[in-house]
Amino acid sequence: METDTRLQNAAEASRPLVGTWATFPSPAVGELLGEVGYDFVSVDAEHSPTSYETMENILRGIDCASGDSEALVRVPDGDPTTLKKTLDLGPDAVLVPMVETAEEAEAIVEASRYPPEGRRGLGISRASYGRDLGEHVETVERSLVRHVQLESEPAIENAAEIAAVDGIDGVFIGPVDLSMSMDLFGEWENEEFQAAIDEVVSVAHDAGVAVGTLATTAEEREARLEWGVDYIIAGVDAVHLAESAAAALEHTHEAIDDAE
Repeated sequence: METDTRLQNAAEASRPLVGTWATFPSPAVGELLGEVGYDFVSVDAEHSPTSYETMENILRGIDCASGDSEALVRVPDGDPTTLKKTLDLGPDAVLVPMVETAEEAEAIVEASRYPPEGRRGLGISRASYGRDLGEHVETVERSLVRHVQLESEPAIENAAEIAAVDGIDGVFIGPVDLSMSMDLFGEWENEEFQAAIDEVVSVAHDAGVAVGTLATTAEEREARLEWGVDYIIAGVDAVHLAESAAAALEHTHEAIDDAE
């Protein structure tokens, strides 16, 4: 695992990082997206049927692509076993959903650090094989990137304390779940929703950590970059596939009509 990664330094980057979301449980999708040129590919294990075995091969696909995309895995939860099994696969970064308190963030850091600072167990895995285990332990603390999702009203209220936790490198605004939590589903221009976004960006940057979010349309990408985020996931594989397939179908029907 390399040190000094782009995701690790997103808060200090001169321009926002751009990633994409891989939800299909397919190594080929990971490899294909790794070829495109994104700064990182986010592998979703929360809202997808991806197993640990498949995730390992998706990460291999990203790594073997000719591009230099980094790999972030969104785990389904912050359980220590979930984190241990995921980190053993060797991603550059993890993203933990539904974090609402500094205590939860501290537990994530503890579960992902080796002793004596944490309680992550050491085993022979993709993350460590082929190298000296002592070197692996020393390297992983410098290189592993930990981001947490803020997607509820309690998370916004505790955003400053969460961002200040040692070992947390970034916070991710989950716009859809946050808007639902605030009973403002999809009301992106609502003043209360915008105030919540501004609060997260402000306290995160005060703490020196990165802020990211998701955008699935051109309009959302333009609007959410104005939030002042440091990285953006600029779409989802399933959406890209559906939109491209629909556009190809529409264009072909138009071509048929023109030829008649």
